[in-house]
Amino acid sequence: MSFVKISEQPSLYENLEKKSVREILEDINQEDQKVALAVQKCIPQIDKLVSQIVPRMQEGGRIFYMGAGTSGRLGVLDASEIPPTFGMPPTYVIGLIAGGDIALRNPVENAEDDEKRGWEELQEHGINEKDTVIGIAASGTTPYVIGALREARKHGILTGSISSNPDSPMAAEADVAIEMIVGPEYVSGSSRMKSGTGQKMILNMITTSVMIKMGRVKGNKMVNMQLSNKKLVDRGTNMIVEELGLPYEEAKELLITHGSVKKATDFYKQNH
Repeated sequence: MSFVKISEQPSLYENLEKKSVREILEDINQEDQKVALAVQKCIPQIDKLVSQIVPRMQEGGRIFYMGAGTSGRLGVLDASEIPPTFGMPPTYVIGLIAGGDIALRNPVENAEDDEKRGWEELQEHGINEKDTVIGIAASGTTPYVIGALREARKHGILTGSISSNPDSPMAAEADVAIEMIVGPEYVSGSSRMKSGTGQKMILNMITTSVMIKMGRVKGNKMVNMQLSNKKLVDRGTNMIVEELGLPYEEAKELLITHGSVKKATDFYKQNH
């Protein structure tokens, strides 16, 4: 199958090594400004995917992100930020990267070329029809991801994809294909740049909107965040002060006793 790999096309800029630092920075920023607009065009597809994920997660379903290299790392990053931000167990959003966790820091040779491994990993996690599998690949050609999406779909599991090329083999395997066309990279083919930035934005959009719809945010606040450091305890205490009108120390004690803003405020309201 031949299709145009926009993500691999030559940079719009020449002779990068001859430019000043300031010129390089301004050029990169110029390119980065295209990313949010490319993501904006994907909102209908992101909406379509999220709207199908929410009812599945309400029944105990999970999101699996799958990718290799930068794409895999970004999936693992987004998944790892869900427990501290929203107080969800780490089993709800799971990031899988070709080559396993060692690939987070080191390139793992040929890991992304194994078309069977992705589905095997999903089976190791007991994948079922309530789950969602989202493939992430700038090129849209990563065999590890394509094989997993194909098998997931055969088993009636919701599949999504995020790529930087139109009509890719990966998109063909997804129920909902998100195609974020950011154009050629500043350094030709370096998809850690605009493609990676856009992927991060879309992953933030998916999980944040899902978690809001799952009731993990109140008003505009992270009422279920983990109290893993002093800054977060202070933030949580101030939320309780604002909502219940209590003195700071009393609010802090209430928060620490109950472990989250939501549990603390719910307990106080039921008992006063």
